[in-house]
Amino acid sequence: MRHTLPLAPQFYVTAPQECPYLDGRMERKLFTALQGEHAETLNDTLSKQGFRRSQNVLYRPSCAECSACLSARIRVADFQPSKSQRRTAKRNAILERRARAPWASEDQYELFRRYLDTRHAEGGMADMDVFEFAAMIEETPIKSRVIEYAERGPDQHPGDDANGPLRAVCLTDVLEDGLSMVYSFYDPDWHRKSLGTYMILDHIDIAREAGLPYIYLGYWVPGSPKMDYKATFSSIEIYRDNHWTPLITDEDYSAELHPLSTDPIAEQVASITLPDTASKVHREA
Repeated sequence: MRHTLPLAPQFYVTAPQECPYLDGRMERKLFTALQGEHAETLNDTLSKQGFRRSQNVLYRPSCAECSACLSARIRVADFQPSKSQRRTAKRNAILERRARAPWASEDQYELFRRYLDTRHAEGGMADMDVFEFAAMIEETPIKSRVIEYAERGPDQHPGDDANGPLRAVCLTDVLEDGLSMVYSFYDPDWHRKSLGTYMILDHIDIAREAGLPYIYLGYWVPGSPKMDYKATFSSIEIYRDNHWTPLITDEDYSAELHPLSTDPIAEQVASITLPDTASKVHREA
């Protein structure tokens, strides 16, 4: 007997759990499996609608109490770095970028553990072991790359294959319209060099060189100090009310925190456009 995947993806909802961004809130996610021969097309289509990838799953916040998590992306063609961002790029000029296939290494995991233990010791990923880390990097049904940033040695020059310590890593998906920064981490001893910002700036350069229009950053959460840095980038857009709109830094987004700001699950799923069709889907239990 032959078994085939369903023609349309089925959507599910996670059980509520404590929100990692806003105190006193509970988070819930809408998700679907990312698999089969059309995985890349599905990922491209849903990424444009605020979904993110985690291994072989696509998800989007679907919280009952608020809709504060807003997917964010940068318009590459219109981006202009601030003075602070230009200083960040200059401070990290000693780093060399190298793009690799999505294959986990011991150096990556060592850096990942130091990053979590220093900056996110109480987070949901704090207990990840080496096998779970390898799964995060390697279990991808689409075109993904691991972008490493290593320090050049004292006798090396720009453009050389750096032989110094690994300082930062980003797992990056290549979409039809941009780059999606799935997860990044860096040397906690280099926190004053703003490596998180630097990796975003470098991905903008990569996208510009490749002719890709967007950098997908994940979620921006108004009211969460952890997410404030994303609003410092020019030409940033957020996915709100089923379309992308420029982020206006002085606009009041407090309405997103209201319990009535979230549509029912059935309406959320019905509004999702699937690849190669204008039809809508209904939630499968």
